[in-house]
Amino acid sequence: MQASRRARLSHSMRIKKLIKSLGNSICPHGINDFDVRGISCNSKDVRNGFIFVAVRGSRDDGNKFIDEAVVNGAKAVVISASALSPPCKKVCFIKVFDSRKALAKLAVEFYGNPSSKIKVVGITGTNGKTTIAYLLEALLKEAGYSVGVIGTINYRFKDKIIVSKNTTPGPIELQSILSDMLREGVRYAIMEVSSHALDQDRAGGVNFRSAIFTNLTQDHLDYHKTLEHYFKAKSRLFSSLSSDSFALINSDDKYSKKLKKITKAKVITYAIDSKADIVAKDIKFEPSHTEFRLVGFKDEINFKVPLIGKHNIYNVLAAIAWAKNEGIKTRIIKEAIEKFSPVPGRLERVNFNAGFSVFVDYAHTVDALKNVIQSLRQISENRIIVVFGCGGDRDKTKRPKMGYVVTELSDYAIITSDNPRSEDPQEIIKDIRKGITKNNYCIIPQRYEAIKKSLSLAKPGDIILVAGKGHENYQVVKDRAMPFDDREVIKECLMSTNY
Repeated sequence: MQASRRARLSHSMRIKKLIKSLGNSICPHGINDFDVRGISCNSKDVRNGFIFVAVRGSRDDGNKFIDEAVVNGAKAVVISASALSPPCKKVCFIKVFDSRKALAKLAVEFYGNPSSKIKVVGITGTNGKTTIAYLLEALLKEAGYSVGVIGTINYRFKDKIIVSKNTTPGPIELQSILSDMLREGVRYAIMEVSSHALDQDRAGGVNFRSAIFTNLTQDHLDYHKTLEHYFKAKSRLFSSLSSDSFALINSDDKYSKKLKKITKAKVITYAIDSKADIVAKDIKFEPSHTEFRLVGFKDEINFKVPLIGKHNIYNVLAAIAWAKNEGIKTRIIKEAIEKFSPVPGRLERVNFNAGFSVFVDYAHTVDALKNVIQSLRQISENRIIVVFGCGGDRDKTKRPKMGYVVTELSDYAIITSDNPRSEDPQEIIKDIRKGITKNNYCIIPQRYEAIKKSLSLAKPGDIILVAGKGHENYQVVKDRAMPFDDREVIKECLMSTNY
């Protein structure tokens, strides 16, 4: 079963109080009241006094693991009404309409609904979530607030850093983290909210004070099947907002009009190319920074931000608009934005002195690659060489499109492995090649060798972009995650060739 963070064993709640959160659940009459010491949807995590919630996932069915959960100490089992109750007299079975939704409700109740006491902001969209999360964190810290972040790179608050397995954790882990944040005095929680999490109710029960929509382009169609289903999942964050909350929406994205119609929240828009509440004008791109004039909120301010590219201007606009609406002073916003440190693995420059530049970026979608390469083109003096691949066991339809975009926009491309997972890297590369019409590329399946080759090709003034993995420090081959960090490999190769 999918791993989940089980509830702290020191925490407990009476079963009769807990199941009230489930509403119209079917419970056995005369249920014995007992202390629930934890909740889990992973049978292996169950301990004595736990409730096991049998969730049917995309790969496994929790109903198959009920016996194991009971052996491990489950005293109650929550199942969907459509499931058959196994002939087990050791525990009580609680039937609900949807066990996945029930899991989120139980987690919220068990941990005391922490999001009702913390200001939670949710960020969703195909690209830009992580950068905006870092920007908001920097803004809030500059304003003197205690901040927590739940996102792609890690989950962090105070001096604690938790390795993230998913952009948005499961409901039990999520509520546990929010509870820990509340106990540590965190005032704001910034959450990257993935489409998978929204579709699977991982964020169910979270009281979002505000939400940000970045953009929507092709991604995760192996899961969502169509772009409309993908959008529908993303839109759930905004349809769930109350009239007391506010939403930041990118007006330059074609899906913005639909989002405005489905949310009860106050809507604030940001843009570069269309009308909006806050707009960036007179944009000037430089190799180390970007300058622009911000117009909005009855104000005009010049900014010089240490980020590169048009896509990052959108990220900065979203963060500024959010901060302004939250009442943070303009002086604090400007100071925080202009001294902002680049996000790990997001157009991260590998520093060395060799006459050419090397960047690492997490871009692994068609739109992200397009944005990053076009951003680098605006500051390049010579050629752009791109090292990239596509992940295995993921949306295959974007592979030829990624091959096309990279070879059309760069001067030379080296196609290699990303995280092949269970797929044959050569088969993934074949899919990428189907979209290529030019002859400006080569194939080197071993990622280390591909990076080494790109550095050997570089001439003064060139830019090398190693795309796809960004901050990741591993490569998934078959069922193993092996150590591999693009940034460290680049440094090692540069040192070995005495640049």
